[in-house]
Amino acid sequence: MRTLVLADGESASIDSVSDATLRAIGAASALGQPVDLLVFDAASAAAAAQVSGVARVLSASAGDVQTLAPETVAAQLQALAPQYSTILAPHRALGRAALPRAAALSGGAFLADVIALREGAQFVRGLYAGSVIATVASATTCTFATVRTTSFSPVAAGGGAAEVVALAPLAPFARTRLIERRAAEQSGQDLGSARVVIAGGRGLASLDNMERLGRLAGSLGAALGASRAAVDAGYAPNAAQVGQTGRSVAPDVYVAFGISGAIQHLAGMKDSKFIVAVNKDPDAPIFSVADVGLVGDLFDVVGAMESRA
Repeated sequence: MRTLVLADGESASIDSVSDATLRAIGAASALGQPVDLLVFDAASAAAAAQVSGVARVLSASAGDVQTLAPETVAAQLQALAPQYSTILAPHRALGRAALPRAAALSGGAFLADVIALREGAQFVRGLYAGSVIATVASATTCTFATVRTTSFSPVAAGGGAAEVVALAPLAPFARTRLIERRAAEQSGQDLGSARVVIAGGRGLASLDNMERLGRLAGSLGAALGASRAAVDAGYAPNAAQVGQTGRSVAPDVYVAFGISGAIQHLAGMKDSKFIVAVNKDPDAPIFSVADVGLVGDLFDVVGAMESRA
């Protein structure tokens, strides 16, 4: 059998494949089966064919890609499901909406936010804000799953030579239509793909201090993140929130300033490869996951970093 990956077009362009898609392909490769890639933008098929590890690119057509409904994607996945044992997508808006629908139509199992895949149709995912890690075995002919892209390494965007297969045109689902799309504004490095994330919490105490931390992050080539407490206090926009109800990140380095480390925040960043925590409270929960912990005034540390940036 084969594995199919649904390409995420949210941050892709005609001549590139999104980082989320490259990471989903990396996840699929762990299953040890040929990997196909499904795209709904024929113009991007050539770039998709260059991705390392992709055997075939399936180019679907269903009207305007900018107004693509999840029901339309689900119908296409249902038609393809008999050819695949596993269908994956990044755990983003399109995958979260389309894959459960496709699983219901196909009679397959659906799993959300998978953090690891193993041979034998076994999927690893977190439960209860990551406090429990469950390994789930699927017994259905085809299993649908969204993957947490930050848990997987991306494949190379070049070096491949996949065959491009044009699928028969599909009638768009007509009972729902996209009226408007609003994206959260974000400046600087993309939080989901940054190698270094500098995050601030309620301990920063003001919007001005969060902006100061943002300038430091920018000078270091890092993305700026924030805890929910900081977002709720108005120090940072929603797009910067890291945690169970925000973004899940797994950068090479995660530096937390003034973040106590509630379980909801830890769920979104504890997979980071190296964690540095700065907090004046020696009993702050974030120190339990930190590789390096500094107990002291965060502004002293920020000042020292600014002098060397």
